[in-house]
Amino acid sequence: MSKFSSTLLAAAGGILMLAACSQPAPTPPPAPAAPAQSPVERGQYLVNTSGCHDCHTPFKMGPNGPEPDMARALSGHPESVKISAPPKLPAEWMFAGNVTGTAWAGPWGISYTANLTPDQNTGLGIWTEDMFMKAIREGKHMGTSRPILPPMPWPAYKNMTDDDLKAVFAYLRSIPAISNRVPDAVIAPPPPGPGK
Repeated sequence: MSKFSSTLLAAAGGILMLAACSQPAPTPPPAPAAPAQSPVERGQYLVNTSGCHDCHTPFKMGPNGPEPDMARALSGHPESVKISAPPKLPAEWMFAGNVTGTAWAGPWGISYTANLTPDQNTGLGIWTEDMFMKAIREGKHMGTSRPILPPMPWPAYKNMTDDDLKAVFAYLRSIPAISNRVPDAVIAPPPPGPGK
């Protein structure tokens, strides 16, 4: 091979290398779509990320302090834990919670977290999807009766989509039923009006 041919070949190789380097990198294939979730799987995700266990699962003392007692997951205020009259709160306090984190006292009276398991007699076993959705949307127990009391954040949860609320209900219907009769709420009388 002549010197000219070698130079021409080297130049051509250099041009090809420059051209290859100046080309944009190939576009990576699109990420695979997330697998579709069943309503129960979606509901489990929503329950676990929306703080439902923070109130509806009784707390127990663990090695690092209070922790949810998952053997009683979403069973509400334990029927064995009796609550006395609401404590007298100092003016700078709005409400107080009990040791299991399932009973709350404040100006409204005493509220007990509901049993969200599908137990027929003490939980959501007789509830329909429509009752559940209406309860969350309107802030009424069973969708029609007494107000759902603080600290239940139904005003935030009512903004969930219909599909999300249906998924939460589907998940709650799928968990183990736990028989646990939660006491009725104690609703405080309204404060006296002005000048009384």
